[in-house]
Amino acid sequence: MLVLTRKVSQSIVIGDGIEVVVLEVRGEQVRLGIKAPKNVAVHRKEIYDQISQEGREETPPENQSGAS
Repeated sequence: MLVLTRKVSQSIVIGDGIEVVVLEVRGEQVRLGIKAPKNVAVHRKEIYDQISQEGREETPPENQSGAS
């Protein structure tokens, strides 16, 4: 894990098209702005986990009988 220190208005860049900007720090909360191409999905971790779980529940398990 890369750990960085940023101040308000400073940003980091991920890859060629994603920028994360520190908008505000208030107590223990940090507000971030994320600039990303429209084809890149951006979700909070708990929402991403929920979407992933729902996808696994909807996908039927593969045949694992070993027969080819």
